[in-house]
Amino acid sequence: MNLDELIRRGPCEWEVPMTGDMRVPAILFGSEALIAEMDDKVLEQSSNVAKLPGIVRASFAMPDAHWGYGFPIGGVAAFDPERGGVVSAGGVGFDVSCGVRCMHTGLRAEDILAVQKTLAEALFARIPAGVGSTGTIRLDAAQMDAMLAGGAKWAVEHGWGMPEDLERIEERGCMSGAKPEMVSPLAKKRQRDEMGTLGSGNHYLEVQRVAEVYDEAIAAAFGLHVGDAVVTIHCGSRGLGHQIGTEFLRRMATSAKEYGIVLPDRELACAPIRSELGETYLGAMRSAINCALANREILTHLTREVFADILPAARLPLLYDVSHNTCKVETHRVDGRERALFVHRKGATRALGPGHPDLPESLRRAGQPVLIGGSMGTGSYVLAGTERSESLAFSSACHGAGRAMSRH
Repeated sequence: MNLDELIRRGPCEWEVPMTGDMRVPAILFGSEALIAEMDDKVLEQSSNVAKLPGIVRASFAMPDAHWGYGFPIGGVAAFDPERGGVVSAGGVGFDVSCGVRCMHTGLRAEDILAVQKTLAEALFARIPAGVGSTGTIRLDAAQMDAMLAGGAKWAVEHGWGMPEDLERIEERGCMSGAKPEMVSPLAKKRQRDEMGTLGSGNHYLEVQRVAEVYDEAIAAAFGLHVGDAVVTIHCGSRGLGHQIGTEFLRRMATSAKEYGIVLPDRELACAPIRSELGETYLGAMRSAINCALANREILTHLTREVFADILPAARLPLLYDVSHNTCKVETHRVDGRERALFVHRKGATRALGPGHPDLPESLRRAGQPVLIGGSMGTGSYVLAGTERSESLAFSSACHGAGRAMSRH
């Protein structure tokens, strides 16, 4: 990316000035080296997002931003429904509520290494992974709707997971406002045999070692110490979420003119939040969030079963579960007053600061755990939300540590 096109606002903050039809500026976060290496498409796509109706403050791109569908991956944008704000399927992404959860084990790295091969083979045998992978769970129509409405809470009620997990999951494990009846039969059919599966791409289940601690106080509050073994799961809403994204992007693209929306890019297909199509999408998208939360809860249950067989001393309580492909209604201070905004995070992670009421009491003092997945040769990170992130980018952070190697 050509840095001459940007205005530097701080060591890691860069502004794309408003030009043409942009309603707000675009803000990119990253070191000079990261910004210089970013795809030019990030600047183009961030600027296009800034042209959408009802956008508030700015169009943001996180430090791991790269070219995506419509929105850049790493894009964050908030829209005000009282000012004609829109909801965009491209601003959420195809893998709705793809996210990361991290579990303690109560073990040290050397405990894992002693049974490494046996444990790896048992996890691989128990947890389906790969393109088109299916599990042993089969949901009928009524069970599917109950899962889409109940999320991780539904999973726990059916014996997959523990009640205490729910306190450590966004939305306490169940996204309100889900409307399973808004999810197409095809989307439900694709998901019927995929509960409790990882899928493919950069999704993974890893047994990891805490290699380094940067902030002793926060690490202690999170119960993390150098040499600890943890388990991290990265996956989302599988076939159901992809089908919802595909269907609604098509519907939003064809109806934009009807709503008087001029799309700077067809991939930015959207609908007014206060419209029938917008509300239908939100009901389906929230159902997909619950699907992802239920899926990760089932995977957690399966992981615990494997550990119980091989390492009976292990205890796998949940540190946290956070998604990075969502649109959520959140209250943020804009222009001196609190406003309910629809915050799109596509390849970006919510990062609430200390004291936030949405955090469980046990985590409130340190701030929200922000789980940053590594892949293809890079490590993962556990960060903590700060108060300042609220004013910078609607309490948002990056979602990945990047890749040292390609998927090939």
